[in-house]
Amino acid sequence: MRKGRIIPIALLSAALAVATLPAAGQTQSELIKRGDDAYTRLEDQAALDAYLAAAKLEPPSYEALWKAARSLVDVGDLVDAEARGGEERKMALYKDAEDHARKAAAVKPDDANGHFQISLSMGKQALMLGKKDQIRMAKEVKAEIEKTIALDPTHDSAYHALGRWHRKMAEIGGAKRLLGGLLYGALPKGSFEESATYLKKAVELRPNFINHHLELGRTLMELKKYGEAVAEFQACLDLPAATSKDPGYKKEAGAELVKAEKKAR
Repeated sequence: MRKGRIIPIALLSAALAVATLPAAGQTQSELIKRGDDAYTRLEDQAALDAYLAAAKLEPPSYEALWKAARSLVDVGDLVDAEARGGEERKMALYKDAEDHARKAAAVKPDDANGHFQISLSMGKQALMLGKKDQIRMAKEVKAEIEKTIALDPTHDSAYHALGRWHRKMAEIGGAKRLLGGLLYGALPKGSFEESATYLKKAVELRPNFINHHLELGRTLMELKKYGEAVAEFQACLDLPAATSKDPGYKKEAGAELVKAEKKAR
């Protein structure tokens, strides 16, 4: 992380705690409903505030905890890492997401959502860390994704995550893999073919989700299946935005489409 841009995580946590104190007289179910309504309206911060408030009430609410973890990631994703203190704020939000997800999994270990949020929040953190930490976390991230799928074989986001995991591991090949193994220990193996298989499953389960098509397109580019990649990136542009992050995904898809069309000629 860049020096001179550090905002103490303790101060961020304190400010967040004050902002999310439960409103007087509101029950957990009312707060969760308020969060769900805000989530549907794509109001990420409002959803997060409501879920965090519900998560503070007793007894511990599994639904409030895993949904708070989800919204912490959503808000973290939209933080500009290039802004002053941006990297530190993103990391603080992702760590808070992991904490809430682990609490959720402890309350209800046999439900998929808590485990998926553990994998997601850890994966987001890993992307901001060095290679050694990424490799250290990769096995646990994969284990939590696989546990999610075992508990819910229709969890499209888990297949998406597993597809991205395989692509990330497959990108470490040849001399880089050998050198990485010498420096950091045995590296997990992945393949572009398996990445495509899992991402196609995610698309099959949720065909209108823009990011599934975007990441499948990127894997198809690695497999040199440029015509198929063009179709996936075009699907991103054709589908209506359904999340607060979709405009960004559409912008990325537009840039990827240009590259794919050139390769497909």
